[in-house]
Amino acid sequence: MKRFVQSIRFRLTVLYSVLLFALAGGGLVVTYVAVERTTDPKPITKEYEADIVKHGRTVGTMTVAEVDEIESAVNFSTLETMRNYSLIALGGLFLASLGIGWVLSGRALRPVGAIARTAREIQATDLSRRIRLDGYRDELRELGDTIDSMLDRLDGAFQAQRQLIDDASHELRSPLAIIRANLDASLMDAPDATDAERARAVIVIDRATTRMTRLVEDLLATARRNAEALADSDVELGAVAREAGEDFTAIAAERAVRIEYRVRQSDLWLIGDHDALRRAVGNLLSNAVRLSPGGGTVTVAAGRAGGWLWVGVADQGPGIAPTDQARVFDRFWRAGTQIDRRTGLGLAIVRQITESHGGHVAVFSSVGAGSTFVLWLPATDRTDDTPPPADSPLAIGQTG
Repeated sequence: MKRFVQSIRFRLTVLYSVLLFALAGGGLVVTYVAVERTTDPKPITKEYEADIVKHGRTVGTMTVAEVDEIESAVNFSTLETMRNYSLIALGGLFLASLGIGWVLSGRALRPVGAIARTAREIQATDLSRRIRLDGYRDELRELGDTIDSMLDRLDGAFQAQRQLIDDASHELRSPLAIIRANLDASLMDAPDATDAERARAVIVIDRATTRMTRLVEDLLATARRNAEALADSDVELGAVAREAGEDFTAIAAERAVRIEYRVRQSDLWLIGDHDALRRAVGNLLSNAVRLSPGGGTVTVAAGRAGGWLWVGVADQGPGIAPTDQARVFDRFWRAGTQIDRRTGLGLAIVRQITESHGGHVAVFSSVGAGSTFVLWLPATDRTDDTPPPADSPLAIGQTG
């Protein structure tokens, strides 16, 4: 009983009933007062005895009153009858208002019931159910659509999480299998293995361990970008590009690769996370230096186009086929010609960092002609919604 009394439907019913009863009662009271004030109703106070004369003879007597008193008495009787029927009507109206309020509140709360039923049926492992309210686009319809949109985002996040776990498990399985196989073959099950075989096993194990370490580091970086808020501050994109390039100068020199800078502006300001952006550019440089041939050049550039800032890295590596360019930023993607892209998470992290800053990432490449990766980021003073250019800003004549 307590739960019923505390329910929204009961409270809405009482509210509707009281409002209807108050309006109807108020109307009857106003009508009653108006009739009373305009008719001057009152009972007869003065009566007279009068003879009844028929054919010149008195045949009896009768009680008479003045005409105005008779009219007032009629009005008084009518007003009493009106009051009695009004009280009866108010009682019936109160009962009817309860029923009407109950029906109206039920219709108004029907979408809430649908939302509650769907929410009860949804499980953490299955977010495929949706409310999908129909009818008028009122506040409850808007609430249902908002919840559906939230469920779409949650479902996408859970699917991405499951995919990441599956992909990570698959990627970790290979280096672990390599380590186990070499331990068993050269160090444990073969006590008479030669020093050369043991040394080769150690090299293979070290390479597999290094790959697994990189994978774990990239997974942690991905998790941090998903979980942590940006450390927002004023960032000068040209400085980010130069710092990232300086980090890879020594590595590039070891591979006889030259890093060329095309940062001709010093006022490329945006609001963002300096360390995250430096990591994104560093991931692009890591791939570019690794894939460029000896004697090649890696170009690091930054500039501005309208309300967008951009930073780009161009290499002279094997390039990416057009059919693979749409997948190049997927987690754990590695094309057959680019198996040296470490864990396959580097470019996914680049896209994640860029999009968390409200930006876009683009790739321009062709097989045998190298690749250019461009990060488009909104400038601090950006005021319009114009999308970034579709062409590569690293083309000739657009580098500053």
